[in-house]
Amino acid sequence: MTRAVVAVERALELFGGPVYVRRQVVHNRHVVERLERLGAVFVEELDEVPEGAPIIFSAHGVAPAVRDAAAKRRLLVVDATCPLVGKVHVEAKRFADEGFDILLVGSPKHDEIVGTAGEAPDWIHVVDGPEGVAAVKVRDPARVAWLSQTTLTVEETMSIVAKLRARFPSLRDPPSDDICYAAQNRQAAVKLIAPRADLVLVVGSPNSHNSNRLVQTAREAGAGDAHLIDGTRGIREAWLEGVFTIGLSAGASTPDVLIDEVLEWLAARGFADVEEIQTAHEGQTFALPHGLRRLLPQG
Repeated sequence: MTRAVVAVERALELFGGPVYVRRQVVHNRHVVERLERLGAVFVEELDEVPEGAPIIFSAHGVAPAVRDAAAKRRLLVVDATCPLVGKVHVEAKRFADEGFDILLVGSPKHDEIVGTAGEAPDWIHVVDGPEGVAAVKVRDPARVAWLSQTTLTVEETMSIVAKLRARFPSLRDPPSDDICYAAQNRQAAVKLIAPRADLVLVVGSPNSHNSNRLVQTAREAGAGDAHLIDGTRGIREAWLEGVFTIGLSAGASTPDVLIDEVLEWLAARGFADVEEIQTAHEGQTFALPHGLRRLLPQG
């Protein structure tokens, strides 16, 4: 379970319902619906939140303008921004302070990119795929840096960066890798299982960027076929015809219960032997947001 989801649950325990959440706390429909049943209210903008009420910022982060708006409405803020996303925000501010134009690789409509771009809107240029490289205009080609959305694949990011570097040879790299370690680990595992699989199923919601990228990765890595499913109801029996080996993966925010349900569904159709492929041990944990920790009982 992700840090942001735990933050919503603890806030509900602390404040009772309703607790307001700006946008989907993570991009998974099942997680959002479960939190709604517990008392979370998901809103698009802060003007939907009663003055003084608790508000949780999602894992994807927000722009400074959103924080200012929350302060003006005297909202009780719990910032559940993923620390990896927060790191990109810090890097963006630092590059901007040093006078660098920042080429931010990612989807301009994704909440994460909107939030990061808001940190330095006069200095950040969003590059949406290889086709966006030619349109970039900067102040000084010698002072240009790049950052990226954390849920992209390493391959797609670096292919775009290579095109950017061809235009701007002095392009500065971020101080550390921006791609989410959970997304990278899943991509690496899918690359291993895809060549052995007649079919790869990725459990995740349609609006989950990293889940969609896993399907793309599976196809590019040699899977016979690959599909994104939101649970067992998304599986078509016809996909199993002539299939002997199935690869199974899931988006970073997918609950374990959904994966277990898919495994049971497949076992009932003759795919009962399971081999786990692990490319990395995910032992990293993040503390609850400071705004929540200081309100919780100590001890």
